[in-house]
Amino acid sequence: MQLRFDALDSHLGKKLAPLYVVTSDEHLLAQQALDKIRARARSEGFLEREILSVDRSFKWGQLLAANQSLSLFGDKKIIDLRIPTGKPGKDGAQALQEYVSQLNSNPNPDNVTLISYPKLDWASQKSAWVTRLQESAVYIDIALVDRAELPGWIARSLKEQGQTIERDALEFIADRVEGNLLAAHQEIQKLGLLYPAGALSAEQIQAAVLNVARYDVFKLNEAILQGDVARLVRMLEGLKGEGEALPLVLWAVAEECRTLLKLKLGQQAGRPLQAMLKEYRIWGPRERLMDRALRRLSITALQNALRNAARIDKLVKGLRVRTLSGDAWDALLQLSLSLAQPGNSISR
Repeated sequence: MQLRFDALDSHLGKKLAPLYVVTSDEHLLAQQALDKIRARARSEGFLEREILSVDRSFKWGQLLAANQSLSLFGDKKIIDLRIPTGKPGKDGAQALQEYVSQLNSNPNPDNVTLISYPKLDWASQKSAWVTRLQESAVYIDIALVDRAELPGWIARSLKEQGQTIERDALEFIADRVEGNLLAAHQEIQKLGLLYPAGALSAEQIQAAVLNVARYDVFKLNEAILQGDVARLVRMLEGLKGEGEALPLVLWAVAEECRTLLKLKLGQQAGRPLQAMLKEYRIWGPRERLMDRALRRLSITALQNALRNAARIDKLVKGLRVRTLSGDAWDALLQLSLSLAQPGNSISR
């Protein structure tokens, strides 16, 4: 069965399941989920732990043998299988399905199995071995905590240690830890050590919280689509400071422009937006962001943006560009602003 991360505590308060799967790219939350399951298992007497890590030398027969072998000390056992790549291969996929069949047909009450791997791509999520695990295990698929959800996550984490802060202070922390949930967790723990339970002031927050944000190139496009100027300026400065390759950042912005232009031209031709979003594999929150950006941007603005992206590409390569001068990062900032707030564009 599928289980949300925030429902795990309630689930563990009941009967322990024989098989758990935790999948996520949010390493902190994945580790917290696994720690909670292990702690619950230990409280039930599962004191031995056998860790199996899938690498090139791993033999899948070890997994099947682990469930059949007796504990060295007669204790109940946690079988901890880790698949760092999320790709077990053909043999692994078959072994995992056989393992589930083994658990279903001949359950071993002295074992609890934990399987963990990163977030899977769309194709892998549809594979037979994943489907089998989803049907037979307590399957916990933890999504990334995005910028919009981050203040709420910070508030809940502070509440657990008896502290509260105002919304502006939550946004202040979120701006400084965006994209780095582990650092956010550490900053929250630090606040718990520095200050007593109760309400925290903005001054206390500003004095204690470091700027430990880590920025994702493709999250920059999210800020552009949202029209969030403050965030995109902060992210571009962060990407530049982290030494991100400018051609990669420029490519990501230009690709978003191309997609928006295709959608805009399709709308002009009378094509339904939902059909085009499906065609270009745009799902979830990005659908709403695309719709908002398309309402804001004209075909001319998008065509100009692509022309300017080509000029910036020449500037990055050291070529002289008549309509541009100076720093390529600044030119990219102006291009991004022209998309987030039409009218703030560079030379046309």
